[in-house]
Amino acid sequence: MSLVLASQSPRRRELLDQVGVAHRVVTVKVDESLHPGEVPAVYAERLARAKAVAGFAEAGDGPVLGADTVVVLDGEVLGKPVSRDDALAMLARLSGRTHEVLTAVALVTVDGAVACRLSVSRVTFRALDTEEMAAYWATGESADKAGAYAIQGRAALFVTRLEGSYSGVMGLPLFETGDLLHSAGLAPGW
Repeated sequence: MSLVLASQSPRRRELLDQVGVAHRVVTVKVDESLHPGEVPAVYAERLARAKAVAGFAEAGDGPVLGADTVVVLDGEVLGKPVSRDDALAMLARLSGRTHEVLTAVALVTVDGAVACRLSVSRVTFRALDTEEMAAYWATGESADKAGAYAIQGRAALFVTRLEGSYSGVMGLPLFETGDLLHSAGLAPGW
């Protein structure tokens, strides 16, 4: 049985390939608006579940995996930048500070049951200067990334410390994903 991934993220596909999980991709549209007063962990889990459920409806079968990643600084969710100025402002806020990256992963099994896991990591950036933030934006790497950076790319040069899951910061926590798959009897084969 092949897993269905409800995500267009090439990073999530690469991570599943890395651990030998056969999968196919479905495209889903989910309203990613943050609800008033919603805490970041609840927000990430809600979106992961919504993506998995939408993927289940689209694919017509399961199991379906959905995920969502949020960057949190001072309790505020930093989403995907809407412009160059927005990205540079996010990077400036992250400069020289520690932030959290929350990635929720949800699995809908063939019987429609939904389970979810949450990965919480702490990432510390060194101080960044204006020129390198602008140069980073010019690479195009930060345009569609939560918090305006990709740890697996050039932004790795910004990170002085990581506590938690590297794959979780990339967008799919492999430990939590494996745990979900194992619990559903879908452990990847060796």
